Amino acid sequence: MTSPENAVSPPILIPFVEPLRTGGELEALREAVGRRRLSGDNLAARGAEAYLRGALGVAHALLTPSGTAALELAALLAELQPGDEVVMPSFTFSSTANAVVLRGATPVFVDVRADTLNIDADLIRPALTERTRAIMVVHYAGVPCDMDPIMALAKTHGLIVIEDAAQALHARYRGRPAGALGDMAAFSFHETKNIHCGEGGVFVCDQQTWGERAEIIREKGTNRAAFFRGEIDKYTWVDVGSSFLPSELNAAFLGAQLERSLEITRLRLDLWDEYQASLGGLQEAGVALTPQIPQDCAHNAHIYHLRLPSAERRTAVLQAMRREGVQGVSHYVPLHSAPAGRRYGRWVGEMTNTDRAGEGLLRLPLGSEMKTEAVAQVIDVVRRAVA
Repeated sequence: MTSPENAVSPPILIPFVEPLRTGGELEALREAVGRRRLSGDNLAARGAEAYLRGALGVAHALLTPSGTAALELAALLAELQPGDEVVMPSFTFSSTANAVVLRGATPVFVDVRADTLNIDADLIRPALTERTRAIMVVHYAGVPCDMDPIMALAKTHGLIVIEDAAQALHARYRGRPAGALGDMAAFSFHETKNIHCGEGGVFVCDQQTWGERAEIIREKGTNRAAFFRGEIDKYTWVDVGSSFLPSELNAAFLGAQLERSLEITRLRLDLWDEYQASLGGLQEAGVALTPQIPQDCAHNAHIYHLRLPSAERRTAVLQAMRREGVQGVSHYVPLHSAPAGRRYGRWVGEMTNTDRAGEGLLRLPLGSEMKTEAVAQVIDVVRRAVA
């Protein structure tokens, strides 16, 4: 007889996420290889950057190897120094805080809103000190933060606002694109994102001086890009920098996805709407919270999540889903309670909503290539699991 410890887990029939394939990636890669210019900042990269500048309405969009690298580039441009402080939500990925910590600055964590799990704008002011240099917001699940009061507060106190828009391509706030709402922003094109190239990201901003300096920093601190445009007769080391350039292969893959990114977003929204229409009753029944989208926001269906009343309840539901071949996952361990968060940062006020999300949030499978039959199966499994 097989013991529980040695029992074989059932196969996953519906994975949490499968990297999207549009069908145009291989041809884009072949063309890039044929051009024999595979280092960064070549034809495919410039094409992807042009698309992103147009989609976001920004002056500067520079591809990076990851969303993490884009955040680190933003922190360099913000000239964060040891002793500086940056206010941010605790319910986010480590990259948000690492970009600050790597500059010697301190992340100051505050709670999120109960509805969107985005930073609570009302809690930022109490966290400000004479050392505060910037505010970092995170558009969780592709739902934009309430940016107007945040930008007004930042203007009053002379602070820089950096958007961690890793999950938010094609999301909008009051008609304006997420990622073009603050002073600078970072997007991710990791394979778990709506649009991806395996690993990738982009830094965006509108300010000319930041855009010009970002171009230098990501080229190891040299003015190489200006040299290749014929603006100078030789290039040299002129600033601090690192290698923040993705290869042309990543850019080519990304370009094929960007061409269909609006279509992909619509497909995801249709699936998200199916979840919401069928599972919204769980909130009315008091067994789980479902996503809430403010009226002034247009999200991009990056995540569909449920929030269960406890970690134990979430574990039980995840196990019930897994027994039927459906893969669900939790999300962030709040940074203020993580070992590195306690070491490098501090927090202000109660973290009630953050802690509840960390304990009870469960993400359901959602991918652009999912069939409606798969969504229906997930809905059926979840309904029975939470009953």
